[in-house]
Amino acid sequence: MNTSRTRKIRVLIVDDSALVRKLLTEMLGSAADIEVVGAAPDAYSAREKIKSLNPDVLTLDVEMPRMDGVTFLRNLMRLRPMPVVMVSSLTDAGAEITLDALSVGAVDYLSKPKVDLAATLADYRDELLEKVRCAARARVRAYEPRVDRGATHAVTAPPSFTADVVLQKAAPVKFRTTDRLIAVGASTGGTEAIKEFLMGMPPDSPGIVIAQHIPKAFSTPFAERMNRCCQLTVFEAQDGQQILPGHAYIAPGDRHLLVARSGARWICRLDDGSPVNRHKPSVDVLFRSVAQEAGYNAIGVILTGMGKDGAQGLLEMRQAGSPTIAQDEATSVVWGMPGEAVAIGAAAEDLPLPRIAPRVMALSHEMDITRGVSRAV
Repeated sequence: MNTSRTRKIRVLIVDDSALVRKLLTEMLGSAADIEVVGAAPDAYSAREKIKSLNPDVLTLDVEMPRMDGVTFLRNLMRLRPMPVVMVSSLTDAGAEITLDALSVGAVDYLSKPKVDLAATLADYRDELLEKVRCAARARVRAYEPRVDRGATHAVTAPPSFTADVVLQKAAPVKFRTTDRLIAVGASTGGTEAIKEFLMGMPPDSPGIVIAQHIPKAFSTPFAERMNRCCQLTVFEAQDGQQILPGHAYIAPGDRHLLVARSGARWICRLDDGSPVNRHKPSVDVLFRSVAQEAGYNAIGVILTGMGKDGAQGLLEMRQAGSPTIAQDEATSVVWGMPGEAVAIGAAAEDLPLPRIAPRVMALSHEMDITRGVSRAV
């Protein structure tokens, strides 16, 4: 269904604000490959227009009268799964609701346009177009309720820096240690992929560091949500925080996360440098630091995501001796980052998402056996 197409991407806009509907219609309509086929002020009108217009992608307001966006999305993804980009306010409440939407099946999210800041609208338009195009190619699945165990391609795009602007490439430090480290990177579709991965990890797993492309307002609620749903202790990473077994550390939404060696310990380091591959946090930055500081004592995992951030860093990890895994195409929402990692030879294996956590633990045990480490069971 979501293969490359010659016809335009058909978009339905659902938002209770007439001004937002007008802005989104104008922005999307300015692209030659996108057609706005309709707009709806609420979920009930949207339901009828989906039936009559058969759009490819929906932009959906989180907060609407009569029926909120998440409730509508839950019904939609159960009965007629389709790519949806949520439009949300970047507040703590908006972050929680948007994370709910992503867990139900939304492909991505976008902040509300700031209509009083005309200078930012061009950048907003670019981001909107990119996310709608990505959504049109995404793999969506029907929503199945379960018990919870708890960028830009337009001409105005900012320059895309490599990890060199934050951390210069250097040879990995080689040392033997009984400690293991797991580094994970993700983007589009990653909040749910990370959740499934963490839920599959035992409470005595090696320490885990995570870079997920996410806004600043979302990273704290996301870390808190992950802490509630898995057996690990999950934090939003802090500068200087020791990385411990059974713990996971998620990069703040406005900082790069790096790993550094401090004596016999690994610690988190946060960096406020330039975006890398147009992202902060960047997966490439995290993976490079792990390659240099942990080398063959670490395992690298790249999950679903748009673009190629993390592929080069995963290659550096593999070259440093780390086992590396990419999520396979069939289970990725967008096979951009993991697909690029496979293409350049950065991933030693590409696996379905449900098999990644067990494989990571198996690799960790194999590393212990190879190096003669005895661990209590």
